[in-house]
Amino acid sequence: MLVLAAAQATYVVQPGFRGVEVTLGKVSEQFKPEGFGTKAPFVTSVVPVPVRQITRQLDAESYSSDLQQVDVSMRILYRIPEGSVVRIFKEYAGDPFEALIAPRVHEALKEVTALQSAEQIVKKREEIKVKTLATTREKIGSLLNVEDIVLENITLSKELEAAIESKMVQEQEAAKARFTQQKAQIEADTAIIRAKGEAEAIRVRAEAIRDNPGLIQLQIVEKWDGKAPLVIGGGSAEGGNSANILLPLGLPATPSAPARR
Repeated sequence: MLVLAAAQATYVVQPGFRGVEVTLGKVSEQFKPEGFGTKAPFVTSVVPVPVRQITRQLDAESYSSDLQQVDVSMRILYRIPEGSVVRIFKEYAGDPFEALIAPRVHEALKEVTALQSAEQIVKKREEIKVKTLATTREKIGSLLNVEDIVLENITLSKELEAAIESKMVQEQEAAKARFTQQKAQIEADTAIIRAKGEAEAIRVRAEAIRDNPGLIQLQIVEKWDGKAPLVIGGGSAEGGNSANILLPLGLPATPSAPARR
């Protein structure tokens, strides 16, 4: 009997929990911290309430602005502050998810999705998540800390999903066509600029040669390889119809025909 009484007179609150002391049905306003303690045997109990982060799964149904049904699967991450441990125990038996958190998340999600089309809900997952989280926090207040909402899956009807997918494919093809047109236009503009540059270079070169006749001789001298040319005159100078042929010196001489005997 003494051993049983000694066991009933002590309690242990595990890490990540706070204890709520209940004596003959009356709840103490001060929670018990984690660790070992004593209590009145048989008439007092210490009920643990978690203060660490808790993750719960939630499936919700809502409707878009174009009256399409949207099914959302999400995870809710929340935490009970130390200051709310006793109140949560009194009002929600230590587990506020089903009675407090889930209904507020449902309300927030419906309010947010009602302002967006089904297509935008699929495209703007992060925006939907952020607005739903902010609205949920406003509804719950400081009683609980809703740490985050993770949207795992957004499901539409098969017909609507097929229509959205078809529209996205068409938009991608249109974007690809615009890119191809822009690329062709850039290439055409580049070719025109290159042609104008070449024409301008030819014009400048022609004007330089016209204004400086010695320029051609200068270019010949600059490109000369250092070998003296051999000039062979053709035709009669008097006829005014002669041609000069430049041959490099140092070429092997053509062997002369043997003398006839």
